[in-house]
Amino acid sequence: MSHAIRDVLEQHFDTAFAATDGIAKLRELILTLAMQGKLMEQDPADQPASELLKEIETEKQRLVKAGKIKAPKPLPTIKPEEVPYSLPQGWSWVRVREICHDWGQKTPDSKFTYIDVGAIDNSLGKIGSNIQILGASDAPSRARKIVKAGTVIYSTVRPYLLNIAIIEKEYDPEPIASTAFAILHPFGSLNARFIYYYLRSPAFIRYVEATQKGVAYPAINDGDFFSGLFPLPPLTEQHRIVARIDQLMARCDTLEMLRNEQEEKQLAVHAAAIQQLLEAGDALAWDFIERHFDALYTVKKNVAELRNAILHLAMAGRLSSPMDTDSQVASLLDILQTNQSKNTSLRKSEYDSIHAALKAAANGVVRNRVLLSARLFCEFITKGTTPSANELTDIGEVPFLKVYNIVGNKLDFNYKPSFISVDVHRNKLGRSIIRPNDVIMNIVGPPLGKVAIVTNQFPEWNMNQALAVFRPLGGILSKYVYYALSARSTLKTVLREVKGTAGQDNLSLEQCRDLIIPIPSIEEQCRIVSRIDQLMIQCDTLDQQIDAATKKQSELLGAVMAQV
Repeated sequence: MSHAIRDVLEQHFDTAFAATDGIAKLRELILTLAMQGKLMEQDPADQPASELLKEIETEKQRLVKAGKIKAPKPLPTIKPEEVPYSLPQGWSWVRVREICHDWGQKTPDSKFTYIDVGAIDNSLGKIGSNIQILGASDAPSRARKIVKAGTVIYSTVRPYLLNIAIIEKEYDPEPIASTAFAILHPFGSLNARFIYYYLRSPAFIRYVEATQKGVAYPAINDGDFFSGLFPLPPLTEQHRIVARIDQLMARCDTLEMLRNEQEEKQLAVHAAAIQQLLEAGDALAWDFIERHFDALYTVKKNVAELRNAILHLAMAGRLSSPMDTDSQVASLLDILQTNQSKNTSLRKSEYDSIHAALKAAANGVVRNRVLLSARLFCEFITKGTTPSANELTDIGEVPFLKVYNIVGNKLDFNYKPSFISVDVHRNKLGRSIIRPNDVIMNIVGPPLGKVAIVTNQFPEWNMNQALAVFRPLGGILSKYVYYALSARSTLKTVLREVKGTAGQDNLSLEQCRDLIIPIPSIEEQCRIVSRIDQLMIQCDTLDQQIDAATKKQSELLGAVMAQV
């Protein structure tokens, strides 16, 4: 390795610690340099790869003659346009099949050690502890490929997971691998770890990505896999390169461990301060957070926790206090009762229940605020309906909302907009007509509880069955209800009781109607919303600063990498 390359690599260790993806990029760089022959200086005394290929050919013929492997099919000549980069003197481009062989297949006829894709520890490149010992009668149909100590196995199914490992020991009973693996047993004394590292290198990953087939469940077939190119160095250089890669990867591991420890400490300190703030409202806790903003808020998880704490404090009445000039909540309860008496969507039994609950709530007013279930202060709470496929269009008259139109607790109708006709909107989906300033929440998860306020982009909207709408009465602020529904504490009790099917959690409309929300006077709602808005702007700024710092660190890392 030249002094210039060594200096660049050392720069990376300094820079990688700060960048979010720095250590991963550093690992990629190490493998890129290694496979381009830039990680170690070449030794003119090394036997060139061309001589190694002659030895491989001799061994290949011997194994074929002994009946241990099948005679390989001729491989196509490597064309100049296939070669991704130039190699140092003494190296040779070959196809993967030229440097390895398999051991054939067999149907298990006795007890065996089964190595499936799930047995791979892809971070360590080893077989994990969860291998299975199976009897012949229990053998899956995919248990067929023979492997031995020194064999490299590569999962050709979902190759982006990099389920690659070296069989490092003899297994008893005999090991048999899944047909999901490509089997690479190195010829002669080729270094299995060098092969392993190349299969994980950016150059080979790019080849696989360009060759694999399928989208949801991509795979590369054996023919394409073994036709890939392989940079073959002299044997002694292989060993030097592997030793250096191992050394540098160990430094990456240490960096990763130090950064994880740093982040864990940062999260723990922040969590303790937030917990103290939530439990006791200790001003010292808030002072501590403000004094250490720069140190605490370099990770977005802490910012998310701060947002949750702000909403919790707001709903607990600890971001503002009642004022003597505020209107009385008792009067607001009377207004709500009057509004509900005019609510034509209610059956008599429902109105009687709401009337009794509002009357009883008057006895529960404390510090000019009262706890109310959402059904008591909303005109209605309902969910949408999904029209037939031919009733949905990309352009149309009435916008139709789906869960993915709520992004970051805001309405984003620019993302995959759908429309329905006025006729369908009025006659078929009239129950789920929503208007500007309504509050909507997704009730099918994960994740449950995304919330947004309907904008005035259109005079009327509609929505599907995964969304519920809340329309407050009595002058209660939609923005206040929006923040209340966004608070983790509001959904906490019902989330314990959610029911779901096929891996989805669902909130029922009854659970939505039973959500308990603290309702202060309208004036205090205004103060709370204003204060939350201010604090959320600060949180937005923190997120932007983290994004900017991350981008800068990544750009710096990219600039350093570009020097190689």
